Amino acid sequence: MNKSYTLFISFIVALGGFLLGFDSAVISGAVSGIRTYFEMSDWELGFSVGCVIFGAMAGNIVAGPMSDKFGRKKVLLVTAMLFTISALWSALATTYVAFVTARIIGGIGIGGAILIAPIYIAEIAPPKLRGSLVSLNQLNIVVGISVAYFSNYFLKDLQGESWRWMLGVEVIPAFLYFVALFAVPRSPRWLIQKLNLVEVARKILIKIGGKEYADITVDEIQRGVAKKEKAGTLRELFSSRMATIMTIAFGIAFFQQITGINAIFYYAPTIFEQAGGSTDSSFLQAIVVGLTNLVFTLVAIRLIDKLGRKPLLIIGTGAMTVALSMATMAFNNATYDINEETLSTIQNEEMRTAMSELSGNTYYSQKEIFAAVTPVLNQDQLFSFKRNEVKGFISINATLVLIAILLYVAAFAISLGPVMWTLLSEIFPGHIKGIAISVVGFFNSLVSYTVTQFFPWELTNLGPTWTFAIYAIMAALSLLFVMKFVIETKGKSLEEVEELLIS
Repeated sequence: MNKSYTLFISFIVALGGFLLGFDSAVISGAVSGIRTYFEMSDWELGFSVGCVIFGAMAGNIVAGPMSDKFGRKKVLLVTAMLFTISALWSALATTYVAFVTARIIGGIGIGGAILIAPIYIAEIAPPKLRGSLVSLNQLNIVVGISVAYFSNYFLKDLQGESWRWMLGVEVIPAFLYFVALFAVPRSPRWLIQKLNLVEVARKILIKIGGKEYADITVDEIQRGVAKKEKAGTLRELFSSRMATIMTIAFGIAFFQQITGINAIFYYAPTIFEQAGGSTDSSFLQAIVVGLTNLVFTLVAIRLIDKLGRKPLLIIGTGAMTVALSMATMAFNNATYDINEETLSTIQNEEMRTAMSELSGNTYYSQKEIFAAVTPVLNQDQLFSFKRNEVKGFISINATLVLIAILLYVAAFAISLGPVMWTLLSEIFPGHIKGIAISVVGFFNSLVSYTVTQFFPWELTNLGPTWTFAIYAIMAALSLLFVMKFVIETKGKSLEEVEELLIS
């Protein structure tokens, strides 16, 4: 078994995950800058952040079929080019439309990379290493997120429009990824299943695991090909024989996003500012979130082939439920005080004067303080207060909020983060895997977009208490789903998993 070679090619392919993570998180530091520069409303801000997921949905739809037709490697090369174009264009954008267009192009790259990288790695990895190697993609995603938070922190104080540097620096790793992909071989399973290039595939498999491993794997793939003569279709995907697989796939894809993970990553500094932190401390806390994500993804990689997929999901979703409930309680117990000290945080003198008549009052929810200030502020002032100034009036256990967010991220990092993509790369039959992953990935991105689009509106109109309460309920439901429907795939070949699920 040539572990070093297998690890080498898996790591290169998984660099697409780094770009995906970087692209997803870097926007968190640019939120304030782009909102000011492009004069965005809450909905425009939500769309400019979430529109990348529209691109991802398009990438989801085309990446699978394109990878089936042209190969996994070629699709990954295209994603690298899209990341490069998007980073450069978004950094140079001077209009809202140009900025959104650039973000959507990057989203197409995300949609392709997030689906095809795990498929490729699963197809070249020996069964005993597959969970860990597929999880390398998730590891690189969280490394990308952490690097983005660090990058944002060090670039935030640049004179001028620092958000352009935050977004543009992605050009460097994107171009390096494009170059590195030329060192990666084509998927041996794809070579046999689509081109019948058995000997070419055998040579690649020998480099991965030796002659005996290559002979066994080629035999398994050919047996699978013999059973499946026709390419998979949407009709087959939604047929009764695929019901178990689709229940698992759609369920895991739904709960991975509806529990709010992208809202946390996209808006981390905003959340900590809502808890009363300064801009500087909020960026630092976002870095801690990224590092927590990284450390516990490493834990998941170590455990996924030892403990198994389902136990990690049960532990993780249970802990996510606890963490989100803690955040809900922290914000629910917060108070909002109007006094000389808190009024001094308002820069606008007219607004400060208008609110001075409320001095001495304490309110026990964001909804209460919004109701109190509505009669004394005009429409523009009220909008500004809800979006910016309210954070200066909150009295909250900020440490509890930080602990809750870190526990939530750690729990996600050992469960729904890496395990979903590992399961999706394992449970679908080879002849239908491309179209299946595209459909499920599209659905996953749709849920992600919905969460991301509504999050700024939820914070402003529902308040953080109800926002986190909704996510806590979803996390509890995800735990119940995992316990009832998810199967264990640890240590099984892809062909054995297929026989288990379709029998």
